[in-house]
Amino acid sequence: MHIQDIFQRYQTTISFEFFPPKSEAASESLYTTIAELEAYKPSFVSVTYGAGGSTRELTHDLVVRIKETTTLDPVPHLTCVCHQEDEIRSIVERYAEAGVSNILALGGDPPRDRADWDRSQDAFRHAADLVAFIRKINDSGIHPDPRGFGIGVAGFPEGHPATPNRLLEMDHLKAKVDAGADYIVTQLFFSNADFYDFRDRCELAGIHVPIIAGIMPIVSAKGMARMAELAAGARFPAKLLKAINRAGEDSDAVEKVGVHYATEQCLDLLENGVSGIHFYTLNQSAATREIYASLGLRDTDALHVAAAS
Repeated sequence: MHIQDIFQRYQTTISFEFFPPKSEAASESLYTTIAELEAYKPSFVSVTYGAGGSTRELTHDLVVRIKETTTLDPVPHLTCVCHQEDEIRSIVERYAEAGVSNILALGGDPPRDRADWDRSQDAFRHAADLVAFIRKINDSGIHPDPRGFGIGVAGFPEGHPATPNRLLEMDHLKAKVDAGADYIVTQLFFSNADFYDFRDRCELAGIHVPIIAGIMPIVSAKGMARMAELAAGARFPAKLLKAINRAGEDSDAVEKVGVHYATEQCLDLLENGVSGIHFYTLNQSAATREIYASLGLRDTDALHVAAAS
């Protein structure tokens, strides 16, 4: 389903993110997770793309498998780094042939073994350029939907790590939207105040597309440390850190704290008219299912039934 239709159907979208498995065992484990979360009728699911396209085929295979064997709408990530124009075109055309309706267009990072990659070798230096190219492909009529692909881009409530100038950061985000992006999904954050400030600054910058909030429940102290590495600049509020510290070495208690905190975030976001919530699942379902239960939801459709009643 095209993302524009998804936003028309759901006043608030709920979506999940997966990453492609690298082994048969991991693949089967992921499909258990997908089966468990499919029952919650998410608005869509996204599939990540490794740094520099390192999981290109794995991403494609997982997206097509989800498309062909489940009721879910998969949204593949696509990045600029280490890619030439013909490679991007080929990837996009394959997704069109598979009936995939949407793409998340990202700048991306070079793989760890090519940290010194010269970005001048890439066909596209910025996500806005990639968005414009996908729009150009849309105009060629290769997609069965006359609108072509719906396109999402990333936003950073706590600030883009490569753009400390927050005014310039908004210029870059607006360039992506002006190039044709249909929606924004944010990096994970732990302070809703950061998200609301980001949303207000988007409004001031003339950005008027739906903004989906990225939520990643903390399920372990080790995982929290990993988040800090993956999401450079991630801020952990003192309230959250105190609760995690009180849990000490009790891993179950840490997970309960993380799920409770994420649930409170979601409740507040829903009360404040968020366009959508995107759960970074890390290919696990337990925390997301617990949040749904805490929100009193059977599935995403129930959210809208509750809102209408």
